[in-house]
Amino acid sequence: MAELKIANLNKSFGSTKVLEDVSFTVNDGEFCIVLGPSGCGKSTILRLVSGLEQQDSGTIYIGDVEVSGQSPKERDVAMVFQNYALYPHMSVFDNMAFSLKMSNTPKPEIKRKVIEGATLLKINDLLQRKPKELSGGQRQRVAIGRAIVRNPQVFLFDEPLSNLDAKLRNTMRIELVGLHNKLSSTVLYVTHDQVEAMTLGQKVVLLNEGRIQQMGTPAELYEKPTNIFAATFIGSPQMNILNGRIKNEGEKILFNTGEITFDVSHRKNLRGYTGQKITVGIRPEALLLGKGPLSGKIKLIEHLGSEIILHAMIDKTKIIARLSPEIEKREGEPISFSLVWKGVHFFSKGERIP
Repeated sequence: MAELKIANLNKSFGSTKVLEDVSFTVNDGEFCIVLGPSGCGKSTILRLVSGLEQQDSGTIYIGDVEVSGQSPKERDVAMVFQNYALYPHMSVFDNMAFSLKMSNTPKPEIKRKVIEGATLLKINDLLQRKPKELSGGQRQRVAIGRAIVRNPQVFLFDEPLSNLDAKLRNTMRIELVGLHNKLSSTVLYVTHDQVEAMTLGQKVVLLNEGRIQQMGTPAELYEKPTNIFAATFIGSPQMNILNGRIKNEGEKILFNTGEITFDVSHRKNLRGYTGQKITVGIRPEALLLGKGPLSGKIKLIEHLGSEIILHAMIDKTKIIARLSPEIEKREGEPISFSLVWKGVHFFSKGERIP
């Protein structure tokens, strides 16, 4: 395995800028997620790393070797595609063995590597079947197995779980974590699914409109979002957003939206923003039932078994709270929330106020 270093990548298709000055490093043995909405450029990064596309500028290193000008077969990477990309006329064994045969690997070694990979993925009994005889999850295991037998320096995954149902996605996420722990492989994994990013990634690179918005561990992105995009993209239900201004009343520092006012005097640095437009982001789990600054009426309750997602209107502002299922409330009832300040974030001009 090897370190993957991406520096100052730029890529355009015609007049459309797809990537702008993208730089990050995937450490040797690290599981790195590139996360972002559709069309943000994340799959283009994979295609540039694999050699399927060429960047306009910037460099890509695998280990100590710059691979920017190399062909795909020279780069020693293996890619797992969203649609599996299996050869329908070949057996599972032959699909997994294909790249080894193309590189003139001796037959005994091909057999050994395929059996080892199949054993690791628990698909030994499927080796003589054709892809059409397999379920979606089995096909994905075969696609991963085809990558594993090559023993590449870097594994590339392009939204590999998006075609699976919810239950199977959960299972495959757990299996991918276990597989990475066994192989200690260097992985660059692209997804638009924040659950995959938060559960799989050791490092997350959050991308939007071709630019990196934030990098860090899943916990860092959730607990310390650097801007409003990061704050609202990570977390489900989405963070509540309130737009208002900072006001001073004597020693008190207040946040006011015109409809909602609450005391933020514990954040002394906010006094420097007096009179300025400020955005407050409140995580749904940072809203607790009880006497507090946010009072309104319940509009909708979603019972999800392990939790309740409660929708309320505070004057004309919609608020969503994540609450314990033991709470007994009904639609139309009045409700009041206090705040857990750890889950409350302040932004000025879209950027986080430390």
